[in-house]
Amino acid sequence: MGSSEKATNNNTSDDTHESLTTNSLLPPPPPHHHHFVLVHGISGGSWCWYKIRTLLESSGYKVSCIDLKGGGIDPTDANSILTFDDYNKPLLDFMSSLPPNEQVILVGHSAGGLSVTQATHQFAKKVSLAIYLAATMLKLGFWNDEDVKDGVPDLSSFGDIYELGFGLGPNQPPTSALIKKEFQPKILYQLSPPEDYTLAAMLLRPGPILALTSARFEEEDGDGIDGVPRIYIKTMHDHVVKPHQQEEMIRKWPPAEVYGLDSDHSPFFSRPNELFGLLVKATGSCVGSCECN
Repeated sequence: MGSSEKATNNNTSDDTHESLTTNSLLPPPPPHHHHFVLVHGISGGSWCWYKIRTLLESSGYKVSCIDLKGGGIDPTDANSILTFDDYNKPLLDFMSSLPPNEQVILVGHSAGGLSVTQATHQFAKKVSLAIYLAATMLKLGFWNDEDVKDGVPDLSSFGDIYELGFGLGPNQPPTSALIKKEFQPKILYQLSPPEDYTLAAMLLRPGPILALTSARFEEEDGDGIDGVPRIYIKTMHDHVVKPHQQEEMIRKWPPAEVYGLDSDHSPFFSRPNELFGLLVKATGSCVGSCECN
């Protein structure tokens, strides 16, 4: 199936509180059989999905949010996480624990796309759909300079923005990175409500940058990743994974469908209702029916 792009225009996004409050007064809807597994990006945690989790669960979906190593409430020091396998272990352990016949919808944001790809390589039969949200979508991870160009954010135009950690010593490559607080609103959340980027500033943690940039996957015969439908959700005003990077990754590994959001890098804050709508739409249009390219 060829990729089809569907843009969602967003003129208002202030109705989230009203929607959540209204939903809380209604009787619980019947449960859906779909199970969403939400995976954060570098420096984030399961907390970043709080609006989306509320909307999905209020509509009867099952939702699991994963804290990767060093993210959210996981106590691991990012400077001690040196391999991608170690970083992604919480998601792989979760997938391994699923009953043999249970399938989930994986949703990866930003660098969480790498986590989703590795999990799909290893557990293709347990993944009914993989959704990449402003995410790094590289079939085999970082094997060459082109992969790095497409999948690694280049924020140099903003200046000296990182607080770096050097867990292997001052003369070695940095092991962790965190965007300085004064830069976070204009890079990550320029279209998001102030209360959300204030919350994020209190919860973001250094991310294990060395582990992430070492992400490499090998495709084995019959691992099944090409049999798993994929959807990409583009973020049109993204300063992190820029639109041209998203387009290149889509071109090189075409998903079944492409949607668009008029959002910053963090649509779970800036466009939660529209993002919720696209996630629900994806389950109806792709689960069990899409053919992957």
